[in-house]
Amino acid sequence: MEIAILAAGCFWSPEIKFSKLNGVIKTEVGYCGGKSAQTTYKEVCTGKTNHAEVVKIEFDNKLISYEQILDYFFEIHDPTTLNQQGYDVGTQYRSEIFYTSKDQKEIAEKVLNKTNHKFNGKIVTNISENKNYCRAEDYHQKYLER
Repeated sequence: MEIAILAAGCFWSPEIKFSKLNGVIKTEVGYCGGKSAQTTYKEVCTGKTNHAEVVKIEFDNKLISYEQILDYFFEIHDPTTLNQQGYDVGTQYRSEIFYTSKDQKEIAEKVLNKTNHKFNGKIVTNISENKNYCRAEDYHQKYLER
């Protein structure tokens, strides 16, 4: 099993899309890249925590590779808009790949470079080390209460 942590705008749509891929075992929404190990949706929305909304993807790398996950990541969102996906605007909606190992970093750089060529150098996706990932506890609770 392997973990991928990806920011592709508001986390709900990407979570649903990734959960349907063959080889994906589990998905959860959360925040990553921020200043603290815990945060809330309300805090993230201020833009002061530096967290991005992310999907944490647990996958079986015998069925789907990290590279395939990243190829799909670039298909399902617009990696050329800075801090925005559609009508969602703010730093929490940025495009970012949070790697968990040196191998993941190298694969992410390779895939980004390959994809950036197709987008004529307009991709603004960041590649960063996994930092302060936390599950979106408060958001999950609100969702479950509906």
